[in-house]
Amino acid sequence: MIYHCIRFTLKPGISEEDKAAGLAQMGEHIHTIPAIKARVVGPDFGGEYEYGAVSLIEDVAGYEEYMNHPAHLAMDRAGLPLVDRFVSFDITDDPDPEVGAKIAEIHRRRFTEIPDIAELVSDLGEYTGSAAPGKHDN
Repeated sequence: MIYHCIRFTLKPGISEEDKAAGLAQMGEHIHTIPAIKARVVGPDFGGEYEYGAVSLIEDVAGYEEYMNHPAHLAMDRAGLPLVDRFVSFDITDDPDPEVGAKIAEIHRRRFTEIPDIAELVSDLGEYTGSAAPGKHDN
């Protein structure tokens, strides 16, 4: 299993209406992706971020399906412009010693093949996670 985790803080000045609409859209989109077996989206407590999400995915093939699913891409295109600080990471019990490299390769291909998503990630005020163009914070 792979637990894909994100934590984020919105840009200053984002209205409460835009926050609510963005989080609602995130919740709606995340429920339409078949590769996700369980998920949670909501406030992030105990850290320096405002919100977070965790998605449970069975394997690397499902992870790739999730990352490139039209609903996930739509969520990125709508939500990332509202985000200031963002971190993504994955926790897995997969015994394959190459699983981390496989996950990183999914992100690398995604950012190469979908340049508008790579640009949105590169434009974030702060980003840590799988490498995007100009960001090598693995």
